[in-house]
Amino acid sequence: MALILSLETSTKTCSVALHQDASLLALQEVHLEKSHSALLNIMIRDILAYCEVKKQSLSAIAVSKGPGSYTGLRIGVSVAKGLCFALDIPLIGVNTLQAMAWQVDQFNQHQALLCPMIDARRMEVYCLIQKGSDTEVMPTTAVVVDENSFQEYSEEEIWFFGNGAEKCRTVIGETAFKKFIPGIQPSARGVGALALARFEQKAFEDVAYFVPDYLKEFRTTKPKKNS
Repeated sequence: MALILSLETSTKTCSVALHQDASLLALQEVHLEKSHSALLNIMIRDILAYCEVKKQSLSAIAVSKGPGSYTGLRIGVSVAKGLCFALDIPLIGVNTLQAMAWQVDQFNQHQALLCPMIDARRMEVYCLIQKGSDTEVMPTTAVVVDENSFQEYSEEEIWFFGNGAEKCRTVIGETAFKKFIPGIQPSARGVGALALARFEQKAFEDVAYFVPDYLKEFRTTKPKKNS
């Protein structure tokens, strides 16, 4: 029996899930900006208490490894690594976009292509394209969206979703083949669902050296020096 605690902090949603093998025992989510540092540890404590599970009974910690918010990812990975060190249990990293694709694929009866999108900057998004929940068509990448984006998939039904999709709707254009699915946010439920296979395969991260997949370097604007 595998008890896996999963953390998702890649966007404004702060999410914690507990799975026993493939069964979801509990899920708690807060959809507030900058809530991760204040609430994540409290949510972990509460979800374990609700399920009457001690930390020492956990088999592994799974965490969304990105892409996504720099700050959010750092907080989630730091907490996950701290738990793994303290409990001497393995760490499982799960691609944020793959976990989102898993969430939507549960309702994908038409076998449409899935394109989860996370907002980056301006008209840039982090995205991938999958067929189903596990067949990669386009790898995780940063895309600056314009009217020619995703034209190579114009003959296939493709679903766009995530917090980066809405700003792209008018640019890409919604058609019979291109559909936008509202209300989809990254969730620890998807992280935990994908983590089980990695746990069974012993596909663990090196806790000491694991870092989030930011996809691109953090950029900031430095104040100009007075001459």
